[in-house]
Amino acid sequence: MEVRRREETAVSFDGRRVLVITTNYGTEQDELEQPVATLHAAGARVTVAAQKDEPVRTLVSDRRPGDTVIPDGAYTELSADLFDAVVVPGGTLNADRLRTDVVAQRLVTEFADAGRTVAAICHGPWLLVDSGLVRGRRLTSYPSLRADLTNAGGTWQDRSVVVDDAGGFPLITSRRPADLEPFSDAIIRSLGGSPGEATPRVGT
Repeated sequence: MEVRRREETAVSFDGRRVLVITTNYGTEQDELEQPVATLHAAGARVTVAAQKDEPVRTLVSDRRPGDTVIPDGAYTELSADLFDAVVVPGGTLNADRLRTDVVAQRLVTEFADAGRTVAAICHGPWLLVDSGLVRGRRLTSYPSLRADLTNAGGTWQDRSVVVDDAGGFPLITSRRPADLEPFSDAIIRSLGGSPGEATPRVGT
């Protein structure tokens, strides 16, 4: 199993900073690594923060062991004031733990209250449900979350990416790893950048 540590890149599109939050086990590998790689390639400064300042063990398709990712630290001491956007990757085990984490709930709520971009993919929108950020919003997710999001007051759409700017903060959601390219591009556009012609692909 490969252990990867990411490198910082130059800042562009007004020095945007992006926070990616995850638990330490069960995150879908590509949903963590590909947005980080794409945002880095666009010039953003990306911080990956986990529940604990320990390695993140990812999974592939919720089953096979994936890469081990070294986070930049724990998110317990972080504030939305330091960032322009937050990204919530999926993975069933990761998202199920993250949705009940009061610190993660506080963080995404801070981003929403400040009018900053909140992005979640696959099972990641579970955290939005438990944080009370779904009512009145258009969004998508892994199909099995449709009832959860609808019951929380959202309007679920079966699209590769849904961008909803109408509810006080930009909300970007996608369904699954196959949607990572439009998902990452939408985050970059939300922050005022221009997506490149090619999206870096990581993992297998």
